[in-house]
Amino acid sequence: MTQRILSISGLRGIIGDGLTPDYLTRFAAGVGTWANGGTVILTRDGRASGEMVRRAVLSGLTAVGCDVLDAGIAATPTCGVLVREHDASAAIQITASHNPSEWNGLKPFSPTGGIFNAEEGQRLLQILEEEAFAWKPWNELGDVETLINPGEPHLQKVLNRVSVDAIKSFQPRVMLDCNHGSGAALGPRLLQELGCETTTVGAIPDGNFAHVPEPTKENLLEFSRQIAESDADIGFAQDPDADRLAVIDENGRYIGEELTLALVLDNILAKTPGPIVVNGSTSRVNQDIAEKYGCAFHRSAVGEANVVTMMRDVKAVMGGEGNGGIIDPNIGYVRDSFVGMALILEGLAERGGKLSEWVDSLPVYHILKDKVTCPKEIVPKAITAMKETFVDASPTEGDGLRLDWDDRWVQVRASNTEPIVRIIAEAPEEAVAQGLIDETRKLIEPLL
Repeated sequence: MTQRILSISGLRGIIGDGLTPDYLTRFAAGVGTWANGGTVILTRDGRASGEMVRRAVLSGLTAVGCDVLDAGIAATPTCGVLVREHDASAAIQITASHNPSEWNGLKPFSPTGGIFNAEEGQRLLQILEEEAFAWKPWNELGDVETLINPGEPHLQKVLNRVSVDAIKSFQPRVMLDCNHGSGAALGPRLLQELGCETTTVGAIPDGNFAHVPEPTKENLLEFSRQIAESDADIGFAQDPDADRLAVIDENGRYIGEELTLALVLDNILAKTPGPIVVNGSTSRVNQDIAEKYGCAFHRSAVGEANVVTMMRDVKAVMGGEGNGGIIDPNIGYVRDSFVGMALILEGLAERGGKLSEWVDSLPVYHILKDKVTCPKEIVPKAITAMKETFVDASPTEGDGLRLDWDDRWVQVRASNTEPIVRIIAEAPEEAVAQGLIDETRKLIEPLL
């Protein structure tokens, strides 16, 4: 076994090489045991291996007495909505997020409709380690029921969140790249209900990705070209489980994932001011927007669960991450590309003009990312060296180290899944951000 990643956030691995039917069944049984044999929602992202994984998961859940509501192919945020809609004890989304086709995984949800927090995840890991599965006899096994039209509750929540009439009056021309992921189960329908003239690429959710699934600039070159050659007002690109959203303007310019949250905040905080939460690796532009509207701004540790925990603590009106993940508590405490699309379209409709003009009105920063291969043990030494070198910066520890100046910042943190240290820097000028990256590398490399 060479490829299997197990953490408090769930399970991910390569099918046949670490992610095998027996392990999938045991993980699912662990979730069912964690849920005390209650009702569990099951969804999947459309990958070719999804049906095999689904059968293994059903075996594990029903074997510990859970009744399963099977929603078939549905997005990760839809899974979160369904947990609360059906008052379920837990849920499992079958997905490997943006990983390539040979990967798959299991993402567990709590009854709140969000992914497991640290305490919930540790309890599941303990069940798996101790093999403390609550196996049931033949007459206490769970049943499986298929949910009909599972996306409807999610759709209605998103439609109720925005001014549908304003968007319909604007009549936006939209190109949507579902890339054969589970976004196709709801995305085209949502845009239709919003009155958009929509062209959808990769509309069959069969997992046969037309390009590398992570919605980065490099992977969306062809889609961006198609938008530039069309009369579209905006382009949206989702990852395979549709919890992340990248944006492309009418000229085919990749606006990216970092500004997805910024556009949403610039729309929503003007009408509903309140606290916002982002993680420590997300662009400063979001802080600038919060300050523009007089709103409290908070940074959590990296990770969706950490963002959600802080959002609950400060009663945030919105949160998210710089990977295109919008977390709207009005819909659910999970990253959601669908509410992201709706809120950006609403903002565009109410502002008028072109998306490029809106984007150009935002503060400009350049965020760069790098990594150094090294063991985690190096990180404390690197943190000490950085604090001694960058004495004029404001340090924040806890998730590695983040150093802030008035207009720029740099962060180092150990990866949770690889023997690397990530370096992220941002500044108004790209050369300044690159300089922070280079200086940090020079501090780390002698420690190796």
